[in-house]
Amino acid sequence: MMIWWLKALLVLIGVEHLGIAALEMRGTPARQASVFGMPLEFVKQPHAQIALANQGVYNLMLGAAMLASAFTIAGAAFVTVALILLVFLLVVGVYGGVTVTRKIFLVQVLPAVIGLALVLIALMA
Repeated sequence: MMIWWLKALLVLIGVEHLGIAALEMRGTPARQASVFGMPLEFVKQPHAQIALANQGVYNLMLGAAMLASAFTIAGAAFVTVALILLVFLLVVGVYGGVTVTRKIFLVQVLPAVIGLALVLIALMA
């Protein structure tokens, strides 16, 4: 039963990361600066746009991996994959929350912690 909730959470987090990727890769500099709390003049620079797009690829692949695992993997294998993806999200979220903006704690770390709690519950069931 808890695996269903874990799959639902992974789908939500996956969709969220596809949205983040779209913003990083295709968003306007004004929107990127606003969302990520960076100066607009910095975000307009070509190197900043390349760095944001590169980060977008990571978020795109993380979102895709979460969605793919939720729809193609079952049982204990799914719980293992979910654990790996959520630990990855927790680590990068903590780093981003410390170095970029504290909003990342809410957007990435909190869902990862909730997901990890669901993994523990699934493992104990």
